[in-house]
Amino acid sequence: MTLECAGNGRALLSPRAASQPWLREAVGTAEWTGTPLAPVLREAGLAEDALEVVFTGLDRGVQGDVEHLYERSLPIADALRDEVLLAYAVNGQPLPPQHGFPLRVVVPGWYGMSHVKWLQSITIVAEPFRGWQQDGAYHLRDSEEEQGRPVTRMLPRSLMIPPGIPDFFSRARFLAAGPCLLEGRAWSGWGPIERVEVSADGGESWDEATLGEPVSEFAWRGWSYAWEAEPGEYELCCRAGDAAGNVQPLSAEWNFDGFCNNAVQRVHVLVS
Repeated sequence: MTLECAGNGRALLSPRAASQPWLREAVGTAEWTGTPLAPVLREAGLAEDALEVVFTGLDRGVQGDVEHLYERSLPIADALRDEVLLAYAVNGQPLPPQHGFPLRVVVPGWYGMSHVKWLQSITIVAEPFRGWQQDGAYHLRDSEEEQGRPVTRMLPRSLMIPPGIPDFFSRARFLAAGPCLLEGRAWSGWGPIERVEVSADGGESWDEATLGEPVSEFAWRGWSYAWEAEPGEYELCCRAGDAAGNVQPLSAEWNFDGFCNNAVQRVHVLVS
């Protein structure tokens, strides 16, 4: 399953939000082991007026001038999905402390804020949960005064391994002319990846890449593209499309907190 921070790509927005300056590295795919959440909830008993499931973690701090435990909720329908887990292992090993030992929630398809770590309790409520991390944080908004739209599922995104070698002053990549295999990964929380396209002219034209076999419905998917690199200057881009019809935009819609930046990756390449 692919897990991505909602702030992945924040540092690439301008002006940049005053928070963790992620570039593109806040994402990964791992194998999670646990017990499905739905049977646990059903065994505990769900009242007819059950609306949301609140997950409380043991991590405590001050944010927004409010001292609180980290808490997030899911609508009942989302919490009862078969693939939502109470995870106790990752990649065949017990959860390390930084990944939420001894127990965390894993919500495939959703950004990382929903995967509550160091789980202390699960509470079923009949009213919308208004905790700080739910109601005050993780919203797409234009200003600090707005409520905005809540962040939920991961938007479609693809990344490529930059070819050639970097020049740290010009930020370009240098590459010898000839056949060049471009490779990368693509993912989405709204549906399986169905298409990845590659552009060598900054998004003016696109060619379809070859998709690798899917590992699972919720894991990123490998892709490759055979590019014949001729001498010149290029801007390489890649974009993903999912089964729900969502496609990466050329540029991201700015928001105050810098969330959900799924703009296409751009790699400046000089071929000699």
